[in-house]
Amino acid sequence: MKGGWQRLAARMAKPLPGIKQITDWVGGYENPLAAMDDKQLRAFHHQVREDLRLQGFTDNLTARSFALIREVARRTLGMRHFDVQLYGGWALLRGMVAEMETGEGKTITATLPACTAAFAGIPVHVVTVNDYLVKRDADNMGPLYRWFGLRVGTVVQEMEFAEKKAAYNSHITYCSNKTLAFDFLRDRLAFGIKPNQTHLQLERLYGGKSRLAKLLLPGLHYAIVDEADSVLIDEARTPLIISGPGKNADEQQEVFTSILNLARSLEEFADFSIDRRDRNVELSDTGKEIITEQAENYDVQKIGKLWREELVTQALTALHLFSRDRDYLIKDDKVQIIDEYTGRLMADRSWERGLHQFIELKEGCEMTATHDTLARMSYQSFFKRYRLLAGMTGTAAEVSRELAAVYSLHVVKVPTNIPLQRLYMRTKTLVDTKSKWQEVLDSVKKMYALGRPVLVGTRSVGASEQLSLLFTAAGLPHEVLNARQDENEARIISEAGQKGKITIATNMAGRGTDILLADGVNELGGLHVIGTELHDAGRIDRQLFGRCGRHGDNGSCELFISLEDELLKNHGTLAARKLIVPLRMHRFLPSRLLEKIMRQSQKRAEAKHARMRRELLEMDEEKENSLAFAGQVD
Repeated sequence: MKGGWQRLAARMAKPLPGIKQITDWVGGYENPLAAMDDKQLRAFHHQVREDLRLQGFTDNLTARSFALIREVARRTLGMRHFDVQLYGGWALLRGMVAEMETGEGKTITATLPACTAAFAGIPVHVVTVNDYLVKRDADNMGPLYRWFGLRVGTVVQEMEFAEKKAAYNSHITYCSNKTLAFDFLRDRLAFGIKPNQTHLQLERLYGGKSRLAKLLLPGLHYAIVDEADSVLIDEARTPLIISGPGKNADEQQEVFTSILNLARSLEEFADFSIDRRDRNVELSDTGKEIITEQAENYDVQKIGKLWREELVTQALTALHLFSRDRDYLIKDDKVQIIDEYTGRLMADRSWERGLHQFIELKEGCEMTATHDTLARMSYQSFFKRYRLLAGMTGTAAEVSRELAAVYSLHVVKVPTNIPLQRLYMRTKTLVDTKSKWQEVLDSVKKMYALGRPVLVGTRSVGASEQLSLLFTAAGLPHEVLNARQDENEARIISEAGQKGKITIATNMAGRGTDILLADGVNELGGLHVIGTELHDAGRIDRQLFGRCGRHGDNGSCELFISLEDELLKNHGTLAARKLIVPLRMHRFLPSRLLEKIMRQSQKRAEAKHARMRRELLEMDEEKENSLAFAGQVD
């Protein structure tokens, strides 16, 4: 495919054709293909496949391929690609990000470039944000792929090595970003020092004992990233780390317990300060002196001064900046991290540098041993390794510059197939959380009386459960979807669009969630979505509101915010926080002013996270460059 990649690169530099032009090209084949029986259609498919492998993705061949896929989708799935989906698929095959409004069918749009690339002999990874969507999308689109004789692999966390390897060696592989990236890191560990091509050829003689046989991934060729802004932007500020067993856990527990007790004896302001915006703890000179003086009393005098202060800082971070049911859950007597962007548990992940162990001790759980880092990489460095990268999402405009700067990805806006019917209601501002919950309750009661389904979004598990108690006390039947109920996710989502259904959910009901309306619900006004707090990224709020008004259905959404919301506490300016005090005392709330302050706080949070991603990438690139002379990869 070397020549094919070069031809593709040349065509990617050309302007993207317009929707009408693409529609006309593809539409020219529609009637002739519809008149063919399956045998004739298969013969047409074999010719398209041969031509693609010889000539690459010319406009004419791409149009023929898209027309073929659309016709087979109609026969196997009972779905016909819309004209706007053809446009989105064309952009994906050109290595762009297609911004498609939520509910516009990104899953079926991806089949167009995925099948076309597979016809040309290019392995495809369709990457999404969680295992639930991996299984759902692969199952739903499977009949289409199988008609063409394409092998479809599905990779999820709990699979064994042999199953994963077989799935990755399929024509098209559905997988989550976390599983894919960690499997790549494990492959790097299996290789160790970067070998040369001669060594690899010789190792083939070893058969199953060669390092090649231990690899899961056959290569990084073409990735179509669903929810691209979440995967390529939001996830990118946390490095990917694979670690191995560290020191003896029993010995560590004594030290960590003593350090935690020492940290509990320190006083905020006098001994340490907390920067909640940057989620950082800093020891004062007084605090450092106390740690040195008290080291013998807490039996940690043998630890080096700098490492002792580092451990105390991590212990203070665990005590004051990480909260149960917001940042983590206690499940099966273990501390399990909650992904702040998806609301899901990350059972196989842990915080580094002792933070996880301090949280375990803080919560009375059995302390696990610390781990040593074996391999480390940023998401940016990983996805830039693909020969061709593309993405799709409903919320790319806000981060289009970063996508272009980091990944060389151009964002293309795809129009909706049917005009949106979503009604945005006025934002309501409240003085405190208690007042906000009461307003939310009143709004839900009104919608429930009308028979409309309601989705209430919360930022944390704790908030969803607090709201659930209020609804129960008010006699409102409802379902809760958060990290504790993840095993019931499919059922809860499938019922969320029924008449009078009330669902309280964390971000688990955000990206990729398709809530289908029951008969008669659209006439009542459709799904009503309530946001109870702004998130650190405005794109997450847009994703929540995007659960309603999909596919041209009716729907409405409203936002409730208060002066006690986390966003203002953690990212509001000092001037804004000072202004809030008299407003709260006099219970005077100029709604437009408060919303402006909250939006400014959100912008500050987004800028902070962008800076963190940039610094992580720079550190990653510096590390790669410093080790390049030796061929070291980890």
